[in-house]
Amino acid sequence: MIRTLLTVLGKEFMETVRDRRSLLSSLVLTPLFGPLLFAGGLSLSMNRAITSLDDAIPLAVAGADHAPNLVHFLRQRGFTLTLQDADDAGLRAWIAEDVERVVLVVPEAFGTQLAAGEPARLQLYADASNSRAERYARRTEQALQEWSSILASLRLQARGISPLVVQPLVVDQVDLSTPTTRSTLVLGMLSYLIVLATLLGGMYLAIDATAGERERGSLESLLTLPVPRAHLIYGKVLASALFMTIALVLVIITSSQAITYIPLEEIGMSANFGPAIALGVFVSMLPFTLLGAALLTVVASFTRSYKEAQTWLGAVLVVPTLPILVAGLLDVKAAPGLMLIPSMSQHLLIQGLLRGEPLSAAFLAVSGLSTLTLGVLLTLLAGWLYQRERILG
Repeated sequence: MIRTLLTVLGKEFMETVRDRRSLLSSLVLTPLFGPLLFAGGLSLSMNRAITSLDDAIPLAVAGADHAPNLVHFLRQRGFTLTLQDADDAGLRAWIAEDVERVVLVVPEAFGTQLAAGEPARLQLYADASNSRAERYARRTEQALQEWSSILASLRLQARGISPLVVQPLVVDQVDLSTPTTRSTLVLGMLSYLIVLATLLGGMYLAIDATAGERERGSLESLLTLPVPRAHLIYGKVLASALFMTIALVLVIITSSQAITYIPLEEIGMSANFGPAIALGVFVSMLPFTLLGAALLTVVASFTRSYKEAQTWLGAVLVVPTLPILVAGLLDVKAAPGLMLIPSMSQHLLIQGLLRGEPLSAAFLAVSGLSTLTLGVLLTLLAGWLYQRERILG
């Protein structure tokens, strides 16, 4: 049996290596370029966010003569002001021409209302559907709230009242997070990428070894060999698992290097993906390769062509990745019962490693055993399916 498995594994491995298109899709596009795109997009987004904090905010002010102190305050806060008056229709026309423009309107009664100690009304025009305009408007509101607090304190002091009277509570927040644990807020989807890249690493081999051989007409002659059919399909499953393992190693190495280029330190975070963490991720994910290979082989056994198999397996990839999305949305924490769920258990173990938590031997054992058990059952199912004569179509 072992000799048959190794022979089939070697045959499928060499055929896939010779097929440059499959090799490129399996071991280059997602395992190598996936982490690079993930890190590049995240780095670009963070750099833009960091840069925008220091950028001068452009702001048009209509009716600036009615609030000279406010205009002076905004200039001190780094706003680039454009003083220009217009009616409501004119203001809307400005924003229609430039959706990033934000306009602050100071009514004529503004000064009178302030002098009377009444709430003074301001109007802020912005197109909230534009992300930059919405960000400018939010920064403007924060500055206006700051100026409002200063005025409120001055009014109280003018009446001989301490401003602390209206501040009955002072809450000192004690942050127990560390730079490493905070980094999971932006690296949370890395485990999804690792699982997806692992599955894609063996998908094309699983398709070609089943539906591809059936479509080419070579499956019938293969199954007539004087060896049990189940042993042949077990070898194909192991070949897919081997390619998934290679894809797993590549995506882990690429991710560990790509993360170093994300400017996490500039926002008080730090990446935790050294050699020890990479090894922990590999050990956590290794049992999943057999499950993924067996699942894809079982699904591909029901298809009649390479194209049909691609369609079905593309949809099936959602099944093992869906628990990760659910865990991320619901902020699920690691628990013994959840370690029984493949892909979710791997996700939770990887998240713990990224947060700097020690890898729980009990959790790792439960996750690995449950994943391997399901992988073996699916492998046996694939072997049973290929015992049927109608598998030849």
